[in-house]
Amino acid sequence: MPQFRKDPIVNRWVIISAERAMRPSDFTEVVGEESEEVEEAKANCPFDEGNEGATPPEVMAYRPKGSKPDTPGWTIRVVPNKFPAVSREGQPTRTSHGMYDQIDGVGAHEVIIETPDHDLKFTDFPSEQLQSVLHAYGERMSQLKKDARLDYILIVRNHRKQGGASLKHPHSQLIALPFVPHSVMEELEGSKQYFDNKKRCIFCDIAQQEIEERVRLVDENEDFLAICPYAPRFPFEVWILPKKHRTQFEETTRQGTKTISEILQRTLKRLDVALNNPPYNLWIHTSPISLTNPPYYHWHIEITPQIALVAGFERGSDCYINSVPPEDAAQTLRGVKLAF
Repeated sequence: MPQFRKDPIVNRWVIISAERAMRPSDFTEVVGEESEEVEEAKANCPFDEGNEGATPPEVMAYRPKGSKPDTPGWTIRVVPNKFPAVSREGQPTRTSHGMYDQIDGVGAHEVIIETPDHDLKFTDFPSEQLQSVLHAYGERMSQLKKDARLDYILIVRNHRKQGGASLKHPHSQLIALPFVPHSVMEELEGSKQYFDNKKRCIFCDIAQQEIEERVRLVDENEDFLAICPYAPRFPFEVWILPKKHRTQFEETTRQGTKTISEILQRTLKRLDVALNNPPYNLWIHTSPISLTNPPYYHWHIEITPQIALVAGFERGSDCYINSVPPEDAAQTLRGVKLAF
């Protein structure tokens, strides 16, 4: 059974999960031209259509009506992670070990297989497919919110081996936890303090100022904007924010997924062109399950390209050195000529 252990100094939970050490590395992407090893891995990819038996049974799928689960014909499959960081079984029982606190590692760890096409880049997804992926995120989040053991659901997407992807086939992950992660707690505490002082949502104020100044604005449409944040940790870090106050990603409507998918795809294409298909991490920060429509918090997507080394100073101080001012990064990304 995995464990959550709490750092008593900074109140940060970590996951101790020996099961994750059993993950295969046979299917990882290599930099440059594909080798024979990668081609062989492609033929045996557990996420490919026809290999449904290589994954745990699906918990949700978009497939033709009447077709059987775990058979070909799907457009999106959601399956439990074969090497989960957390366990669906049991209760999140909290115990102490002297001064230390721990919780049994109960939660959910799922994989969203985004397409049957092994080689299709996320930036090249047809619009309807990308909308369906985002809708699948929301559908799984809404379902897992009913589990009283859980308090936070995080969607993450790792791109390329250097970004942490252990399989090349397009996929993302969902991890549900019985507590709110430390970074989200920091956002909640900071935004609540701002709201208590000014009676306004800090994310709404950020969106308004970035629209007015436009120097860190990367892209926008009627519902969303993409910005390089004012104090980014990483070069070319980008956030995508709703223009209107929205607290929970899973409540996004079908029309909302259309405009999210448009700006998300355009933003990733800009990064792809400007940085030559960089490895990146993408995640969605949304409100905790136990916090209903807080007036001070705003769901958003964060994208962090992995193009700079995080070294000892950053790890030791949690203060990041970024060599690319966000104003310059935004100007570069805005200047990318997009072809659809």
